[in-house]
Amino acid sequence: MYPILGYQSSHPIILPNPMSKRGDRRKHLLDLFRQIRAEAGLRQVDLAKKLRRPQSFVSKYESGERRLDLLELQQVCTALHISVTEFVKRFEGEEP
Repeated sequence: MYPILGYQSSHPIILPNPMSKRGDRRKHLLDLFRQIRAEAGLRQVDLAKKLRRPQSFVSKYESGERRLDLLELQQVCTALHISVTEFVKRFEGEEP
């Protein structure tokens, strides 16, 4: 029963979970980071060297433990020979 609305229903109301969609997009982003690095033929350690960062830096943003700001994303994209614009196009165009 929904006392506030004043009626009973035998059918539960199931609303879409916005967190689920956000989780899907986050997984898609993390997968895209790994995919673009693999396409460039680089291991995490190779990319880390290009970025002058420890391998853990790459591991943490690829696993979602760390988020990149725009300047860091630009550095990663430059090291992978892809523009930020192309990265975003791929993110938007390959939605799950």
